[in-house]
Amino acid sequence: MNILLTGASRGIGAATLAALQTSGHNVAGHSTSGGDGLIAADFTDTAAPRTLWEAALEKLGTIDVLINNAGIFEGVDIGASDDEWHAAWNRTLNVNLQASADLCRLAIQHFRKNGGGRIVNVTSRAAFRGDSPNHWHYAASKAGMVAMTRTIARGYAAENIIAFAVSPGFTVSEMTEEYLTGRGGAQILADIPLGRVATTVEVAETIRWLATEAPASATGTIIDVNGASYVR
Repeated sequence: MNILLTGASRGIGAATLAALQTSGHNVAGHSTSGGDGLIAADFTDTAAPRTLWEAALEKLGTIDVLINNAGIFEGVDIGASDDEWHAAWNRTLNVNLQASADLCRLAIQHFRKNGGGRIVNVTSRAAFRGDSPNHWHYAASKAGMVAMTRTIARGYAAENIIAFAVSPGFTVSEMTEEYLTGRGGAQILADIPLGRVATTVEVAETIRWLATEAPASATGTIIDVNGASYVR
């Protein structure tokens, strides 16, 4: 399969890139700054998703699967100034939600011309149980991705366009390392019945399966990978 994967330079994205390539798939990977064979696109720029899509199409020829993994996890206190508060919300929603929506739109238009395709959106446990007092905007962006995934699944299944989401809890990755340390490892582990945080390899394998093997009838499914720290 030909796959576009965003946020492929580290953490879950890097593990997913490795899993897909090891399985023999052709992957156009993305990161904000590019390098190491990745396509550069900064999702704070509203033109970036289309630029990325076109670059990936040029590289792959056609795209069978879109994986929206890129995201940021940046806190803002409710005591921040109005300008700081709005800037934090705008940045997080642009990167985590708007860019994903733009890429989903482009993917659906492309899939319609090519007999269908798959979308996998990487959301978060925060979409369902919320997050810290400094991360309202992060939780909201991920909840938006869940609603978007379900809407796509219901709206386009008849055209063989199917959509899934993966909803990790804490993982051992660069994006969450500082937060894990700040919250205290023992406190976090106490909230996870499995007794440990998920590995990026575990999340990547879930993404790989949904992107390439999961049955079409499972469209609209959101798979939790959180050690039973939140059970729906």
